[in-house]
Amino acid sequence: MEAADYEVLSVREQLFHERVRECIISTLLFATLYILCHIALTRFKKPADFTTADDEDATVNKIALELCTFTLAVALGAVLLLPFSIISNEVLLSLPRNYYIQWLNGSLIHGLWNLVFLFSNLSLIFLMPFAYFFTESEGFAGSKKGVLARVYETVVMLMLLTLLVLGMVWVASAIVDNNKASTESLCDFWEYYLPYLYSCISFLGVLLLLVCTPLGLARMFSVTGKLLVKPRLLEDLEEQLHCSAFEEAALTRRICKKRRKASAWQRNLGYPLALLCLLVLTGLSVLIVAIHILELLVDEAAMPRGMQGASLGQVSFSKLGSFGAVVQVVLIFYLMVSSVVGFYSSPLFWGLRPRWHDTAMTQIIGNCVCLLVLSSALPVFSRTLGLTRLDLLGDFGRFNWLGNFYIVFLYNAAFAGLTTLGLVKTFTAAVRAELIRAFGLDRLPLPVSGFPRASRKTQHQ
Repeated sequence: MEAADYEVLSVREQLFHERVRECIISTLLFATLYILCHIALTRFKKPADFTTADDEDATVNKIALELCTFTLAVALGAVLLLPFSIISNEVLLSLPRNYYIQWLNGSLIHGLWNLVFLFSNLSLIFLMPFAYFFTESEGFAGSKKGVLARVYETVVMLMLLTLLVLGMVWVASAIVDNNKASTESLCDFWEYYLPYLYSCISFLGVLLLLVCTPLGLARMFSVTGKLLVKPRLLEDLEEQLHCSAFEEAALTRRICKKRRKASAWQRNLGYPLALLCLLVLTGLSVLIVAIHILELLVDEAAMPRGMQGASLGQVSFSKLGSFGAVVQVVLIFYLMVSSVVGFYSSPLFWGLRPRWHDTAMTQIIGNCVCLLVLSSALPVFSRTLGLTRLDLLGDFGRFNWLGNFYIVFLYNAAFAGLTTLGLVKTFTAAVRAELIRAFGLDRLPLPVSGFPRASRKTQHQ
């Protein structure tokens, strides 16, 4: 009997220590992300908003900035969530009995997924609306001015907004699924209401990624050409400089600063390598999505779904092993960067782009909300496209639309089509124009019935 008691006590102590260890690790990870996000936001915030003569406005802006920092840290955690899980699985496969990685287990990974899901709900539904209303509030008429009066007004506005949103979600759910059981389950706020609302937000985020990612992939080719020095095939650089000097002085200064200071390796090797990397990563993404489309047609297991049990460290999530897992992580980060580039390149969100030391507080709030929507949809986006075989953990796999074959299939087809179209229009057109200019074909006379000759400005771009 005493031996059994000691055994039970030992198991309880072990569970207690594991729980404390997971809490410490999660806290340290979030604290690191919070510090990084706070440093980033302080570089973009407008200093005048925090050094005003009105101490009340400065205090309000500081509180709103901390809420934005928390939200941005959650967004960064959502971005790292899937790559961290993939790498952890490969580490557990390679070193299953290593003493120094015992802290890395399925329970910790599941806990991180659940925390990100919880904090994403909290930030999107409560914290960011509170921060916006808090910065715009002035207190009720007739009340004593101060930060507390602004808090009262913000809480009232937030409650009214919550009732409005919840009522709209309830009506939408009743229209889509007119079932007594679903109506009763909708009355459960925590178990159904918030996950259903977050499912709608995540679906909007996935649709936003579908539009922004192909746009960003196309945009990154032109961005690479601006940041790096393009090689000039079969061309003397000094001759090009002298010719440009007679045509446009501004163009001459630009070429002198960008090309003469660049080394021969940088001029002739840097740009082709960067362009080749973009081409390989984009082509590989389209190839994986195309293969996933074929898998959807023949295998039901290719559908994105949630995973309930902790099966990490048992099998690799890539057919190529650790190398394939690294490729998956690189592609996930690449597509996330592309989606952000495409988001800020789109005409709808152009005005939301943050400016160095000149970003207003309301603009920071808008950026944090949009980045959180994009990043929290990244795990669903990656699994829907088949970029990884890691099933969605926690509540991320509870979204009903993930089980709809037609939505998943059309989503994959749309992504592959839009990305291929953007790649053809940007990359192949640029390479064709460069080859024509390099071999002097643009200087050949054209027949009268042919296409119009390119303008002088176009030739020298």
